[in-house]
Order: sequence, then C-alpha cells, then structure tokens
Amino acid sequence: MMSWLPEGVSTFAPEIDRLFYGIYYLTGAVFLAVQLTLLVFVVRYRYRPDRRAEYTHGNTTLEIVWTVVPAIILVVLALVSRATWANIKERIPPSDFEMGVTAKQFNWEAHYAGPDGKIGTDDDVVMDNDVTVPVNKTIRVVLRSKDVIHSFFVPSMRFKQDAVPGHEIPIWFKVTKPGKYEIPCAELCGFGHSGMRGWLHVLPQEEFEAWAKEHKIGSTTPAAAHG
Repeated sequence: MMSWLPEGVSTFAPEIDRLFYGIYYLTGAVFLAVQLTLLVFVVRYRYRPDRRAEYTHGNTTLEIVWTVVPAIILVVLALVSRATWANIKERIPPSDFEMGVTAKQFNWEAHYAGPDGKIGTDDDVVMDNDVTVPVNKTIRVVLRSKDVIHSFFVPSMRFKQDAVPGHEIPIWFKVTKPGKYEIPCAELCGFGHSGMRGWLHVLPQEEFEAWAKEHKIGSTTPAAAHG
C-alpha cells in the first residue's frame, strides 16, 4: 500500500494505519458518490423553458436507508476505534524502562533516574529536547506540563498525548526500529510554539546501555520509579 505517512515504527502503528486508511477510503468513496450524484442532478434537472416544477412527498424507504446505513457504519467504526484506543491509552503493559517527560514553554525535559534508580529525586538526569530509549522495549513515560497544555506527538509512532498542567499522565510505547524521530508540540502553546521540537533517539540495547552508563543513568523498575 502506497503511503504519504512517515514509516510507522511502533507496535501500534500498523493498527492506527489500518484505521486511518479504512476511514480515508470510506469517506473518499462517499465523497465521490455524492459529487457524482450532484453532477447527475445538475444535468438532469437543469432549467428548461417547457418544464414545470413538481411537488414530491419524498421516499420514506430511501430516507430510512440513508439514515440507518451511515449510522451502522459509524457504530462499527466507533467500536473498532474504541478497542484500539484502549490498547494504547488504557492497558499499559509491564514496562522494561521508565522515565518522565515534562513539557514547558518551549521545550521538552526528559527525566531519567540517577544512580538511585528512582525518578523524582535529587540525582535525576535531565536533558532538554532529547528523549533516548532502547529499541524493542516497552517504555513507560510519566507526562507532565509546567505551564500550559502541550501535546507530545511522535508522527512516526502514530502517537499523540496532551500534557496537562497539574496532571501526571502515564503513556507507553515500544519502538521497533532504531533511529531519530521528531517530537513536535502539536498544541498551540504560546509565542514560541513553532520552535518547540524535540527528538526521540532509539538505540540498540548495547548502545543504549553504553549511553546510560556514560550519563550515569540508573535502571528503573515499576516499583522504584514511583518510590
């Protein structure tokens, strides 16, 4: 399938893409059908001096069909989308690595546990606009905002989540391909919004371990990260 989207590199990207293209082709087909019908009506019922207007009560069966069929399609799409939403947003699997990301005007702060293995202590390692994680590992992130609403968006992962002041929002992802991926802010957050851009660096396990050792980053566990 040809795609104008960036390559999907997360475990849930294929599912998002299937939904996207399904809805895209469905709405495209409806659009073409409506435009074709409009063209037929324009030609068939164009003005003629010898034609008189007619009054019609409509067609009850046809009206029921074009009401019920779209309703069924929307319900099916809602149910399918709800399952995908739950897998991404609600069912956070056991994590292999945990960290925090804090949004502020106008950059991203990546928080890593220091030697004590706990996030939120004095020895945390904080980096601006660079989020570094290992490939093929389940990453759990606690997303926060210091000021206004921001949106953590990684197009290549098909992932987007608002960061809301006063809330700690748990998110997760597993990236399947090493590389460098853009993290733009997808929420208008002030004058410097257009320059709020970070990078997700996904490294093979050995490279990540060497990077973590170099920056004195401790490994976290689900229990330690909330300690």
